Amino acid sequence: MNVIAEIHRINAAELEQGVCGTSASWHAKYAESAWVYVGNLPLQLTEGDIICVMSQFGEVEDINLVREENTGKSRGFAFVKYEDARSCVLAVDNITGSKILGRSIRVDHVEKYRLPKHLLEKEEAISTNPGHAYEGKELASEFRLDQGQDLFAQPSTDNDAKERHISNQERKEAKRKRREEREAKRRKKEARREEREERKRLHRSKKYRESDDEEDNRQKKKKRHRRKHSRSRSRSHDK
Repeated sequence: MNVIAEIHRINAAELEQGVCGTSASWHAKYAESAWVYVGNLPLQLTEGDIICVMSQFGEVEDINLVREENTGKSRGFAFVKYEDARSCVLAVDNITGSKILGRSIRVDHVEKYRLPKHLLEKEEAISTNPGHAYEGKELASEFRLDQGQDLFAQPSTDNDAKERHISNQERKEAKRKRREEREAKRRKKEARREEREERKRLHRSKKYRESDDEEDNRQKKKKRHRRKHSRSRSRSHDK
């Protein structure tokens, strides 16, 4: 039976029997695990997209979107860890069977799950202080995650507006340069294609010329042979 349909069937039976939220529920087996499996995902979704969906039922603490080792492309399934294991029950009951970009999403409990060793080592090497992902990077504003945002601060000054304007100009300039680079690559590719076509055309014309020369030579040989034969016949007639 389809796993999604089976989960819905079990949940409906538990509602009918009145055992939801009790130790008799099938969810109780996974009460100590904060991980869920999320499958049949559209391949174009990123980790951020999945977190946006899954965070409806609790704070997401970790995620492992499984990707192909060589290409980095998504394989269509992920493992998500909630801060509170009870969020797993909500996600399994409410997201399973939901459609994202035309695909029915499967969410199921994971009894025992550990991140792959290389991901664990990578996480341990990264600082997890608030705002660590942007440490040492130039941001578009002075907002800091560890300090929060003052919602009651005075509106930005003219200097701030000028800085934003300059920043926008820089982004536009960078975008223009990327567009010019893409156009230059396209022109080079087109030039190489035309060069290949020209070589093919020259090669074909050379073959045609050689074929024509061979045909001319054959015709000349035939003419010489006919003239020679004609002279020999006239001589024999004179005799």
